[in-house]
Amino acid sequence: MPFDLRVDGDDGEGTVPHSEIQHRPIQLEWPDDMRTAWQPLKPEFAAACNGLSIGMPYGEPYVMASVRSALGDIEDPVLVAEVEAYLDQEREHSRQHKRFNTLLTAQHPALKRVEKWLAWTYRFLQRRAGKSFGIAYAAGFEATAFAAARWMDGNRHELFYGADSEPSTLFLWHLAEEVEHKTVAHDVWVTVDGRRLRYAAAMTLCFLMLVWFIFLSVVVQLTAWKRILSPIAWFRLWKWGFGFAFEVVPTIAVTALRSHHPSQQADPAWMSLWLSAYDPETNTIPAWDAPIDEYLLDKAGLPSRP
Repeated sequence: MPFDLRVDGDDGEGTVPHSEIQHRPIQLEWPDDMRTAWQPLKPEFAAACNGLSIGMPYGEPYVMASVRSALGDIEDPVLVAEVEAYLDQEREHSRQHKRFNTLLTAQHPALKRVEKWLAWTYRFLQRRAGKSFGIAYAAGFEATAFAAARWMDGNRHELFYGADSEPSTLFLWHLAEEVEHKTVAHDVWVTVDGRRLRYAAAMTLCFLMLVWFIFLSVVVQLTAWKRILSPIAWFRLWKWGFGFAFEVVPTIAVTALRSHHPSQQADPAWMSLWLSAYDPETNTIPAWDAPIDEYLLDKAGLPSRP
């Protein structure tokens, strides 16, 4: 929740609305020879995550532009402060995924065609869908991301065990911050529009686009890795896909209810704990499977547990 940062003493005058949403420009090291199948135990999971990453530099700018377009209609200075903090996080997500995607497309040039289709699709939405639909899409985009974070959190040990550190950090950090700012786009949409039918339609479109473009990217990568005909690969993808759908589809239904607010949904506890271990001096965060309690004790100046 936002709080007021006092700048003119303790009398409450001259307060500046401030958001607790934090900008974390994490430092990730990407070697030129990074393996795109960065989860060697389950390479098809890496392919799906890579497909998600390919879409981020196109989907997130559309979402950011949609939310930014509503700033002139928002009178609540606290919400304005949250929007600005939210935009900082989303801008950082897009920047980090662009760096990662450069390496992906260098090793899989066919992914550039998927990027072209993504760019065309979001340009079409920008030109034709209108401001209100864009804001509803942003709210649906964030609700989908929150559902993805809940699903990923519950399965992180199965999915990320044995995976390379940097890609794992990229995706889990991104999703953890989606949890942190889960209410912002929704509050903007309620403030400037609030039509439930439009929201349901926008969120459904968002989900279908997500599935379609991830599928195309997965096909490209599995073909390159000679796993396109692997029954195990497709069994795992269907298994994860159904599990993800069972998290997202109820979210679509619940969030379309008039009484719903994202704050009513429980956050994955591990993600907020992990983000609290972020070091702003070095812009680093512990590996996702590190003993985070040790980092937190050290940060607080307390002795380690025996």
